[in-house]
Amino acid sequence: MPLPFSAPPSPGVPAKAGTHSSDARRVAGVGPGFRRDPGEINRRFRFAWWAWSASLALAVTAAQPGRADELRVCADPNNLPFSNAGRQGFENKLAELIAGELGKTVAYTWWAQRRGFIRNTLKAQQCDVIVGVPVGYDPVETTRPYYRSTYVFVSRRDRDLDISSLADERLRQLAVGVHLIGDDGSNTPPADALAQRGITGNVKGYMVYGDYRQSSPPSRLIEAVENGEIDLAAAWGPLGGYAARSSPVPLRLTAIEDDGQFAPLKFRFGLAMGVRKGDHALREQLDQAIARKRSEIRELLGSYGVPLVDEDQPAAAE
Repeated sequence: MPLPFSAPPSPGVPAKAGTHSSDARRVAGVGPGFRRDPGEINRRFRFAWWAWSASLALAVTAAQPGRADELRVCADPNNLPFSNAGRQGFENKLAELIAGELGKTVAYTWWAQRRGFIRNTLKAQQCDVIVGVPVGYDPVETTRPYYRSTYVFVSRRDRDLDISSLADERLRQLAVGVHLIGDDGSNTPPADALAQRGITGNVKGYMVYGDYRQSSPPSRLIEAVENGEIDLAAAWGPLGGYAARSSPVPLRLTAIEDDGQFAPLKFRFGLAMGVRKGDHALREQLDQAIARKRSEIRELLGSYGVPLVDEDQPAAAE
């Protein structure tokens, strides 16, 4: 799953899509407040060529009918802590848990979760389930949510930063990192909230899609906190929580407690599984399996450091 958004442009990391002010465009990399990696343009060109080649290869492969004993999952092969080709992500483990409950085995269609992911996988009938999508994500039909998480601030413990709101005035004096989605007007909610407050010059953006030649591209944001490149990051909770468990530098996670303050932006999202629209039978099977395995799912998410929130309760900080 990528990042969640208020109006997600892709499954997974939450973001807000729409028209932005000039300050928001600076954060998005169009104006002087955004510092882009000098090699970014070349990397994006190489990735575009790779993605086009992969799309062509998949386009000439006829969709194969699924076997009754398989749960066909669409997933990213390089996106920990969510999924990878080694099946080490929590979405991989969750797929195995649910498939076992349904008496099936997991069969994967691997595709980078970029623009066109759903079109080239689920809608092309190469697979039948996306394990992590925001509840109500329009391109698919979603199950009941199996967890709810939040955006968090991630900082080094030795910095002792107790910031929990994007309205905190100290953010004007700190080097802040955020995830960016692209140059098409889509950003994560923290990036938009900071832009609303005119905080752009000290904000550094890290592309969610990043350099796909590296392991788990979204992790570059957390690594920037570890190595002191930035003071703190505003990151999607599952990514931050997983990093805190394995980081060589002790990290502090603090839930962003701003739901409602920057409306219509949201910072908490329910995550579900997604199937093709109209596939009610599979959705109902998944709903029932999720309900039966709820305690095991919660335990699994906890083992990956995913910060969980209930509808009306704050997330626990680490």
